[in-house]
Amino acid sequence: MSLTGAEMAIIHSRLNGIGRKMANTLLRSGRSGILVIARDFSCCILTAQDELLAFAESLPIHVLSGPDRMAATMREFHPVLKRGDAFLHNSPYHGCTHPADHSILVPVIDEEGVHRFTVLAKGHQADCGNALPTTYMGTAVDVYAEGALIFPAVKIQEGYAHVRDVIRMCEMRIRVPHQWWGDYLATLGAARIGERELIDLGKEIGWDTLAEFARAWFAYSEKRMVDAVRRLPAGTITRTSRHDPIPGTPPDGVEIKVTVTSRPETAEIEIDLRDNPDCMPCGLNLSEATARSAALLGVFNSIDATVPKNAGSYRRIKVHLRDNCICGIPRHPTSCSVATTNIADRVANPVQAAFANLADGLGLAETGAVLPPSIGVISGMDPRSGAPYVNEVYLGVTGGAGAPKADGWLSIVHVGNAGVCYQDSIELDELRQPIFVAERRLLQDTEGPGRSRGAPSALAVFGPTEAPMCVAYVSDGNINAAQGTRGGGAGGTSNQFLQRQDGTREAIPSCAEIWLEPGEMIVSISAGGGGYGDPFERDAERVRHDVAERWISRERARAVYGVVLGGDGTVDIEAMQRARVRTGRLGDSRGRDGQVLGQEGLQHVVGDARRVAVAAARRQGGTPDDGAG
Repeated sequence: MSLTGAEMAIIHSRLNGIGRKMANTLLRSGRSGILVIARDFSCCILTAQDELLAFAESLPIHVLSGPDRMAATMREFHPVLKRGDAFLHNSPYHGCTHPADHSILVPVIDEEGVHRFTVLAKGHQADCGNALPTTYMGTAVDVYAEGALIFPAVKIQEGYAHVRDVIRMCEMRIRVPHQWWGDYLATLGAARIGERELIDLGKEIGWDTLAEFARAWFAYSEKRMVDAVRRLPAGTITRTSRHDPIPGTPPDGVEIKVTVTSRPETAEIEIDLRDNPDCMPCGLNLSEATARSAALLGVFNSIDATVPKNAGSYRRIKVHLRDNCICGIPRHPTSCSVATTNIADRVANPVQAAFANLADGLGLAETGAVLPPSIGVISGMDPRSGAPYVNEVYLGVTGGAGAPKADGWLSIVHVGNAGVCYQDSIELDELRQPIFVAERRLLQDTEGPGRSRGAPSALAVFGPTEAPMCVAYVSDGNINAAQGTRGGGAGGTSNQFLQRQDGTREAIPSCAEIWLEPGEMIVSISAGGGGYGDPFERDAERVRHDVAERWISRERARAVYGVVLGGDGTVDIEAMQRARVRTGRLGDSRGRDGQVLGQEGLQHVVGDARRVAVAAARRQGGTPDDGAG
C-alpha cells in the first residue's frame, strides 16, 4: 500500500484534530486553575510500538520525549491490554516528566482485540500529595521527602470502570481531593475522546491504512530532518549555563555543560549532556524524559520550524545521557520534583545558543529563567468557604529569547512550554481564590539588548485578602541572567521581596515557602530574555518604537543601542552619527540585510520610511531633519 501526498496530509490533519479534541476536552472540563486558566497540560498519540506520532498544542517539555517510555512501561507492566483499560502514570523513573504531571494512558484496541495505538493525556496537578502544599519541592532531598504518590503505569480503569482503591489513595493523600477528582476526570475524558476518535478513524479508513501512514510519515519526517541538517554548517560547540544556588546545590550554583555537534555530511546532530554533575539532594534533578526533551527542544528551536517533531525526525538526533546525572537518568529515590523547568531550561537554553554560535541566523539567545513567585503555588484556607485551596498561578512572567529575525516572545513563560501556557486572568484568579493582585506590568530597561532584543521582565504584586496564604516557589535567575548570543546582552535578573503591611520591603530567599498575613504582599520580578546580535545593529526605528512604548528609556536607547532621539521622539540622525563616532561603534553598525555601514550609510538603520525622507531632504539641499520628521 502506498499513500499519496494528499492522503498523507489529510490523515495527518485528522490525527492533529484528534489531539485538539483531546486538549479541548481537558481545557473545558478541568477543575483547577492550572488546567483551565493556565492550560498546563498536553495530549499526544503514539503507535502500538511506542513511537510518538502526533501532538497538537502541547508543551514540548511534556511530549517530545517521555510518552514513548511511558507507553513502553504500560506494555511491560501489563502485557495483556484490553479495551476499557486506563493507566495512571506519574513516575519520573519510568518515563514521566515529574510526579506532579498525572498522566492517563489508554491503549486503543480494535474489534479483534489488537493494540493499535496509545493515547496519552497529561495534566499538571495543583497538588500531588507532596509534604508541602506545592508541586515544586525544590529542597526535597529525595522522593521520600517530596511525599508524592508515585504511580508507574498503575491501572486505574478496567472495562471502563474506576479502580476505586487507587482513587481512594489519591483522595486521602491530596489536600484538595474534590479538585483532583475533577481534574482526573477531565484528563481521563480527554484520553477517552482520543480513543473513541481513533477507533472511528480506524473503522473509516482501515487500520492498515493508518499503519502505512505512520510508516510513511516517519520516513517523510526523517527526510525533512535530513534536509534541514544538511543545510547547517559543520562544527562542535560547547556552551554552559548556570542555575542559581538553592539548598542542596554547591554554593555557586549548578553549571550545566552541553556539547552540540552538527554533522551535515551524515545529516546527524549530537547533544552530549554527560559531562555534568551527579544528581543532587534537592528537587532540581531532571527525569530522563525532561533531559531528552530539553535537548530536543533546543534543537528544534534552532532549525527549520516546519520539520515535524516525531519519532521519524528523532532518528537524526542523538542525545547522550548518563546514569545518576542531574541532567541525565536519575536513580530512585532521587527527587525530580522540579524536573520540567529550572535545570531543564539550563539544558535547552545553551543548546539553542550553541546553534547561534555556529552561524548567524541560527538558534536563539537564552530564555529567562523560572519559577518566580508570580508563577508559584498558593495555598491556605478560603475564608469564604472554610475549605482548603491549592493552585499554581501564572500572574506575570515573560522571558522570551531574542531570535535571528524576531524579538523575544513576551508571554513564552519559559523555554520548556514554548508559550503554550496562558497568563492568568487576574479577575478569574481573584474569584477562585482569596487573593488580591495589586499590580502587574512590564519593567523598563530589563530586556536583553540585541539586534533582536529579549522580552523585558514582568512585575507582579499580590497577596491574600482575609486569611493567611502560603506562596511556594523555586526562582532561578536572581544571580545568573539569561545570556545573549552573537553579541547580544543578558536579560534582567529575577528577584522577590516581601512587602509588609506598612509598605516596607525586605528580600526573601529565591527558593522558599512564604506565609503572608492579610495586608502583606509578595513582590515578584521575573527574568528577562537574552538578546540576539549586536544592539548597535538593531534598526533604529524599532528602538524608537520601544522607547515610545516605554519598554526602554531614552538613556538606554543612546547608551546601549547607539540611537539618539530628538525632542519630538523621532530618530536624530546627526546626533546618532556623532554619538557612534565618539564610541567607536560606527563601523560595527549594520543594516537590515547585515551589510556593514559607514557614516554615509548610517541612515539605513532608521527604517525604510525614514531613509526615504532623509534622501529626499538631501536631494533638495536641506539637512537630514528638513522634512524628515
